[in-house]
Amino acid sequence: MNPACLTHPSGPQHRQRIAILGSTGSIGTSTLDVLARHPERFEVFALAAGRNVDRLLAQCLQFRPRYAAVLEPDAAQALQRQLREEGLATEVLAGAPAMVQLAAHTEVDAVMAAIVGVAGLPPALAAARAGKRLLLANKEALVVGGHYFMQQVREGGALLLPIDSEHSAVFQSLPEDPASWPRRVEKLILTASGGPFRLRDPASLAEVTPEQACAHPNWSMGRKISVDSATMMNKALEVIEARYLFDMAPEYIEVVIHPQSTIHSMVQFRDGSVVAQLGSPDMRVPIAYGLSWPERIESGAARLDFRTLAAMTFESFEDPLHQRRFPCMALAWQALRGPAGSTAILNAANEVAVELFLQRRLRFDQIHAVNAETLQRIEPQDTDSLEGLLALDAQARQQALALARTLAF
Repeated sequence: MNPACLTHPSGPQHRQRIAILGSTGSIGTSTLDVLARHPERFEVFALAAGRNVDRLLAQCLQFRPRYAAVLEPDAAQALQRQLREEGLATEVLAGAPAMVQLAAHTEVDAVMAAIVGVAGLPPALAAARAGKRLLLANKEALVVGGHYFMQQVREGGALLLPIDSEHSAVFQSLPEDPASWPRRVEKLILTASGGPFRLRDPASLAEVTPEQACAHPNWSMGRKISVDSATMMNKALEVIEARYLFDMAPEYIEVVIHPQSTIHSMVQFRDGSVVAQLGSPDMRVPIAYGLSWPERIESGAARLDFRTLAAMTFESFEDPLHQRRFPCMALAWQALRGPAGSTAILNAANEVAVELFLQRRLRFDQIHAVNAETLQRIEPQDTDSLEGLLALDAQARQQALALARTLAF
């Protein structure tokens, strides 16, 4: 186990210039909340969003970045006009290439990669190749990019810091010297809340609505990741991420259900001891840690009060009812055992299936069927280039969409 996580010193002495890709989403807004608490340490250099121009405008007015970016040229022109009317000199860029440009900008010190989906892979790769401090909240960079992405991190000399609460927890629980991990670490234990359907009758999952799937009991997240949490596909993707982040063989990565979301993940060592990271279920904690590592700064999160803390409980995924509720979990290990590129196929199929479910064109219980069948039907080819990975992603999406059309809603 020897990831590219621990290669840089603490960082520059000037205020760190931050580019936030996906600034209007839940991770982006939480990042800005942390940055606003430390104006002496951080400068918002660039903000990039998809289509939520109104929120991006408000963010620009508050943080006054040098650059802003949106996907659509018309939206970019409208935003530029509004900013000029407000007297701001922020330059607005348009299109996916703008995200890549900002991620690699020579004046950027750190990049928060929080664009949801495979669209976040090219800018994350650009930041890695440019040697940035890369705060990785985008799952797909590792799930789709795999070994290729980690190779670009190493060759670019980037500092890769995980923002997912589970991977940040593992990172915080591991020894500081990665060279010691193989002889000291026995396994990684990721925790899962169980989502909104932990106790639901598996026979009723066909009736689940998007509103129910997005109502997570502990975390406040976007719609796509909320659905992934409800199917436990998010945990499957996190197993894949952990395999590449920490260079840990899949059979040494375990998942347990922990409904209270107090323990975010654990590391078990060869002497039988376990080190865990605990905290409130608030994404500002791993964000603040990523921004300040190896130091720690105020995140704004509530503190745990062990005098009043409720009991912490755990459940096994080996429970037959959980296996029926969450069949997507097993797809992580199946994809990791498959040929290179299998995890990219799984991710693409899931993105298609979740979007169709949110559009009410696919039942909740059919998400697994689309994912599993797409994984079986496609043989991955070139996975050693961005172009090859994106072509594989497109092929898997077409297959998943075709499969979904054969299923009765």
